[in-house]
Amino acid sequence: MQDKVLIVTGALGALGKVVAETALGRGARVAGIDHAPSQGPASADRIEIGSVDLSDAAQAKTAVETAAKHFGRLDALINIAGGFTFETVGDGDMKTWQRMHALNVLTALNTSRAALPHLVGSKAGRIVNIGAMGALQAGSGMGPYAAAKAGVHRLTEALANEWKGKVTVNAVLPSVIDTKANRSDMPKADFSKWVTPQELAEVILFLASDAASGVTGALVPVGGRM
Repeated sequence: MQDKVLIVTGALGALGKVVAETALGRGARVAGIDHAPSQGPASADRIEIGSVDLSDAAQAKTAVETAAKHFGRLDALINIAGGFTFETVGDGDMKTWQRMHALNVLTALNTSRAALPHLVGSKAGRIVNIGAMGALQAGSGMGPYAAAKAGVHRLTEALANEWKGKVTVNAVLPSVIDTKANRSDMPKADFSKWVTPQELAEVILFLASDAASGVTGALVPVGGRM
């Protein structure tokens, strides 16, 4: 990661913070983009771009251009921004399906489209998306989320083929991530079986590194101990 320039979306969330801090600790420069307001001033190795709705293509493009201008280039995009709702198909609301699509698919699509012209100029352009193991076979209550994450999987594969030889595009597929929110929502679960944010960050940053030059179009399960 030394001297790499990364964009991390959803950078102020539980996983985004770990990915950003780990990358910074390994010598990368990081632009964090989030829907929440920015929490810190810009520096030579870090910039936070807050209050951005990445489901809006114009806002995504402006945020990416701000990051590229600050650092002078981009090497990798890590699309972590997303959302989850547990809702059955029969009893659910159509707005939930639209929201899941916007938060998971459109955020990744819009940011990728904005970043690709910059990434293609890097000697090692990378995109890493966040899919879900739960999208491989949806259980009860997982329909809207699983459908959206399946869309992220297909987006990953399409981009990988379209930009083959220029930019690698992969996705990690976590099971349940061990976060404070998930523990609160599932207090009776065995947390020791979940994948930790740090474990997931290690796989993400590998795919964003020079070492992953031969990997593109991959959907990599990161299931912890489940």
